[in-house]
Amino acid sequence: MHSVKVGCLASAASRALSSCGVHCREFLKVSACSHGQCSANQTRFCRSAASPEVTVIRIPRDMQKHIENVKQTRGKYKINNIKAGKLLIQSKNPDLNQSAAYTLGKFEQPVLCSKGWKHVKSFGDYFTINNIKSVAPFVVENQNEDEEQRASMTFHNLRICKELVEALNSINITHPTTVQLQTIPKIMKGHNVLCAGETGSGKTLSYLLPIVHRLQAEKEPEMYDEKEHNIRAVVLVPSRELAEQVAAVSRTLCAPLGFVTRSVGGGRGVGHIKEVFKRDHPDILVATPGALVKALRRRYLDLSQLSFFVVDEADTMFDPSFSDMLENILSHTDIASNPKETQGLSRKAQLLVVGATFPGGVGEVLSQVTDLGSMVVIKSKMLHFLMPHVKQTFLKVKGSDKILELNQALKLLQQKQGGGAALVFCNKSATVNWLGYLLEEMGVKHARLQGEMPAAVRAGIFKSFQKGLVDVLICTDIASRGLDTSRVHLVVNYDAPESHTDYIHRAGRVGRAGGVEDGEVLSFVTHAWDVELVQKIETAARRRSSLPGMESEMRVPKPKVAEAEE
Repeated sequence: MHSVKVGCLASAASRALSSCGVHCREFLKVSACSHGQCSANQTRFCRSAASPEVTVIRIPRDMQKHIENVKQTRGKYKINNIKAGKLLIQSKNPDLNQSAAYTLGKFEQPVLCSKGWKHVKSFGDYFTINNIKSVAPFVVENQNEDEEQRASMTFHNLRICKELVEALNSINITHPTTVQLQTIPKIMKGHNVLCAGETGSGKTLSYLLPIVHRLQAEKEPEMYDEKEHNIRAVVLVPSRELAEQVAAVSRTLCAPLGFVTRSVGGGRGVGHIKEVFKRDHPDILVATPGALVKALRRRYLDLSQLSFFVVDEADTMFDPSFSDMLENILSHTDIASNPKETQGLSRKAQLLVVGATFPGGVGEVLSQVTDLGSMVVIKSKMLHFLMPHVKQTFLKVKGSDKILELNQALKLLQQKQGGGAALVFCNKSATVNWLGYLLEEMGVKHARLQGEMPAAVRAGIFKSFQKGLVDVLICTDIASRGLDTSRVHLVVNYDAPESHTDYIHRAGRVGRAGGVEDGEVLSFVTHAWDVELVQKIETAARRRSSLPGMESEMRVPKPKVAEAEE
């Protein structure tokens, strides 16, 4: 306690409060001297000391410490985060904003907007990660380059044949992305390649272009036998929708050169698979793991003359649900261990592994078929980072209010000049159906896409969405992997994603190479278990770092010494 002894209540209050660092004029006015005899030049102190009693005012030290802490805390927020210029983090509470010009210290703990989101009183709170770049980082390698230098880099510089360059020009693709600049020369030289790059960075063309170019170069009489028409390249993808999409791109590239591309996927039975291989084998086959395993069992195809084996969407393909089938397929191929083995008549297959997130179990599987030490790893600088050219908003909302917020977001999208398409992601097929019924009652035209639908139905629905026949697609994560969604303006996470990987793939449906600009992601956060994921995303955004807990290096499996000794 802080004690003060004076002859007047007003004087005591003034000195006590002043000594505690608190100046309160209103208190002094109310506690004026009861004698009423203060002179003009002594407005705060009583001139009279007639009263023999001594007044003691006690100010608790806890109160003094609390006031000082409040001052320091308020000052800390304002000094650290708010600066002139564009905001990186924009919150409902302005004190939690963070300027794009501010950089957190190495040991500085960020103050999160989502810190208290597990509390029931946080509903209605929100924050936005603003797009601080107008151009995707994978479009150009150096953002400081001038426009002339960017325009000078074309596919001619990569020594792609004239027919392929003309085919690219026909679909308005004239300049390679950073991933393509790094990957195409390595594949052309015969290296086994593992390419990990951001979603929408043009990875499909990064392997299809050199494959078609190499097949054309090998069409010489001594290198190619017209009578033996074997499969030369296999592209393995996790879904039938993606197989159809990759095959469509391959057909565009192969058309002027006379190569044949076919796709085979699950959902149609063995009869359809047999029909695909009944005629002459295609030069390039795009397949799902299940369909390819069935074809190999029944000996519908032979992979002994294979020149290229591509594993696309690697993080999904190396998942336990696909890894056994992948190992089975790799056992039927002869993978090269170095570039020299990909040349000549007795050449082996060149292995290309491609994905938007670095596959964690790649080392264990690939070490069985090739030398990991000779495999070229191409990793984007922004791998596992949040996209700096896409605006991302997180809204803490009650479950019963999500449908109203979704309807409002779709209305705002339609009111924008030019409109745009939207993807709405749910975690379960039942949620997709239920949400579809509600939007139908609200008069929102939409389509639904989920894994329980027949494969043929799914393919037709996604094609209608790509062609613009419908602008709103409600879907599960089946639409988040690799599919071309270049016309999408808005991605809505109606259900919060279950992992960082799912968030990266969902958010990657906007801001793609060759797609629309000013893409946005809106995520609804309802449950307490979703908050931890959001806090990690916000922390990564504030620190400008990659998302935590994701693989960033290819790990070579350790030899099992104990088992060998036994």
